[in-house]
Amino acid sequence: MAERLEASILTTFKPIDEKAVNAQLDEALKGFDRKIVVLDDDPTGVQTVHDISVYTDWSVDSMRKGFDEENSMFFILTNSRGLTAPETTKAHREMAENILQVAKETGKKFVVISRSDSTLRGHYPLEPEILKDVIESGSDQKIDGEIIYPFFKEGGRFTIGNVHYVQEGDVLVPAGETEFAKDKSFGYKASHLGEWCEEKSGGKYKAGDVTFISLEDLRNLEIDKIADQLMQVKDFNKIVVNSIDYADVKVFAIALVKAMNQGKNFIFRSAAAITKVLGGVTDKPILSHDELILTENRNGGIIVVGSHVNKTTAQLEELKNSDKPIEFIEFNQHRVLEENGLEQEVERVVSIVDADIKAGKTVAVYTRRDRFDLDTDDKDEQLKVSVKISDAVTSIITNLSVRPNFIVAKGGITSSDIGTKALRVQKANVMGQIKPGIPVWMTGEESKFPGLPYVIFPGNVGTNTTLREAVETLMGE
Repeated sequence: MAERLEASILTTFKPIDEKAVNAQLDEALKGFDRKIVVLDDDPTGVQTVHDISVYTDWSVDSMRKGFDEENSMFFILTNSRGLTAPETTKAHREMAENILQVAKETGKKFVVISRSDSTLRGHYPLEPEILKDVIESGSDQKIDGEIIYPFFKEGGRFTIGNVHYVQEGDVLVPAGETEFAKDKSFGYKASHLGEWCEEKSGGKYKAGDVTFISLEDLRNLEIDKIADQLMQVKDFNKIVVNSIDYADVKVFAIALVKAMNQGKNFIFRSAAAITKVLGGVTDKPILSHDELILTENRNGGIIVVGSHVNKTTAQLEELKNSDKPIEFIEFNQHRVLEENGLEQEVERVVSIVDADIKAGKTVAVYTRRDRFDLDTDDKDEQLKVSVKISDAVTSIITNLSVRPNFIVAKGGITSSDIGTKALRVQKANVMGQIKPGIPVWMTGEESKFPGLPYVIFPGNVGTNTTLREAVETLMGE
């Protein structure tokens, strides 16, 4: 079993000459001619980028628009973490087929990043395997391997010695010991990523066959050695990349481009760091109130809290300590067991929210903090109940009759459903981040509330004060 580490270990590794690495990376990306298609299993995957398009469906038309953009990268929001296994199987087949169709029409090469959770939740290995199978059967492309890359600095997710860690205060906790590993739908035990691959694949891919890219080689700029490791990968075996900083990602990206330019093909299962680096996205300061609120109105804003992880509950309690005038309304999702219970609860909450927002009050709606879990081991059934509750929470925004000044959604499924179902966004522009790892969409003209700042706040990101600070930025002076 992996041991906990002191977070101070992050400062003990050999530093990298990042200026020299940046120059090499810029040169490498100039010669990288593939469109980067990011399939995002919830909307939080844009948490490291800005001025990038997010499409909320995977139709041929949306794929074509993405391929036609000048940007080298675009995102497709799949929300597949909220789908059952059969549903995501069907969806990922359609995605891969549509990518292939547009790639053939345009004559453009592509690489697919299956962006998922930095704490290892999601439909794995199902989704990358479907993408591989469809791409290989529909083209002459052979996918040599899969790159596992859950590093995400902004969220305190680090991979050291092939073990994935989640930072909690001054301690790095092996991911398999965290609350995320106990997820009802996507739980796991292993923290060593080779063992995790073996566990999740039911032994199909062995830990001993995994290629590991070490921190030592990354820090020593062993680009040729790493590229050679990638050149040796075959039969869709796994590559685990250790990383504690974006500098490591940049070194790896240089080696990756070198291998791919020599004919190797890979699919990624990653968190949000590699997308920023491979997409050539520059750093951007945290967004200010004046950048976020472009059209002030007298109405209040709304915060919707659906996530139930411990961090979200702590952040909600801290939000209640804000000096800003915020009205708090509890949504009782336990009424899911009553006939028409959720519908009645939505009606009750909407009537209060509408009146408050119109009166200029900002409102925080949150689900009861004691989780509702079915007494069953059927993961799909548990997921269906979660989705039913999420649909009810989403409908609060659907039924709003007044335009709020801003919307904050807390939690992956919640934020996806509000964006696509309630706000009816078809394409959004990522403005940037309101706090590290917390992205903001500017809604499109087709949406319920055009030109609205929509904050997508992951359930598992930030410190206890981050939600309060973000809301206070939005509310201004």
